[in-house]
Amino acid sequence: MAFLISDPGYSAGLFALYAGLIVFWLIFGIAGYVVGAWFMMKVFEKAGVQGKWRAWVPIYNSMIFFKLGDLSPWLILILMGAGIVLGWVPVLGWLIWLAAFLLSMMAAWRVGLKLQKEAVWLILYFFLALVWMGINAFDKSRWNTAIPPAPWASNSFLSDRTTWEGIPSQVPAGGYPANPAQPGYQPPQGYAPPQQGYAPPQGYAPQSDMQPPAPPAGTTPPPPAPPAPPAAPPAAAPPAAAPEPPVAPEPPSSEPPTEPRV
Repeated sequence: MAFLISDPGYSAGLFALYAGLIVFWLIFGIAGYVVGAWFMMKVFEKAGVQGKWRAWVPIYNSMIFFKLGDLSPWLILILMGAGIVLGWVPVLGWLIWLAAFLLSMMAAWRVGLKLQKEAVWLILYFFLALVWMGINAFDKSRWNTAIPPAPWASNSFLSDRTTWEGIPSQVPAGGYPANPAQPGYQPPQGYAPPQQGYAPPQGYAPQSDMQPPAPPAGTTPPPPAPPAPPAAPPAAAPPAAAPEPPVAPEPPSSEPPTEPRV
C-alpha cells in the first residue's frame, strides 16, 4: 500500500480524480445557479421589479427575494457575517445554516401567497426549491399584495422597513385588508355582496296592463274586429202553479144515531 501511495502514477491519477470531481461540481453549481437566477428573474417580473439584471447578482437577488417575502433584506448580510465569524464552531455553524433556511422558507411562504399558492406548497420548497421557483415563474398566477399582513409585521427586526428604487412596495395602496374572505383575494371596487330578497331598480314602476308593441314603420295595421253583438237575455221561466188549499174536514153531526130496526 505504501508503494502505491509513493508511486507517482498513482498520485497523479488520484489528483486527476479529485480535480475531475471539483470541475464536475463546479459546472453543476454554475448550471444550477443560472437556472435558479432565470426562474427568479421571472418571479421578479411578476412582482414588478424593474431591471432583469437584479436576479443575476449573487446575494443581492436573495435580498430582493426577502423583500418580496416581507422580510428585512439585511438579514442576509447578518447571517453571512455570523457565518464568517462563527461558522468554524460546529454547533453554531449548523444553527446559522438552519436559521438561514427557515428565513428563506418564511420568505417563500409570503411570495407563494402573493402568487395564489397555499402554505402546503412549502413542502415542495423544502425538498426541491428550484422546482418550486420554476413553477411560480412560468405558471399563470398573478402577483397580488392584497393579503393579510405577515405575522412578524410588527417586529422591527424581521419585517421589511426599507425602500429601494425599482422594487415596488409590498403594502397595498389602501392598506392591508381587515377581514378578507380568502387569503390572497380582494373583491373588485364597487362590488357589493348580494342581499336577501329582490328589490327592483330605481325608477321602475310595474304596469297593470301591457300595451302591445307598435307596428313597424310603413305597415298598415289591420282594421279592428267588429264588436260582438250582445248576448240575448235568457228566457224567463213560467211561474209555478200555486198549490191548492187543503180541504177542511167535515164537522161531526149533532143528530143522535138511529137505532136499528128489528
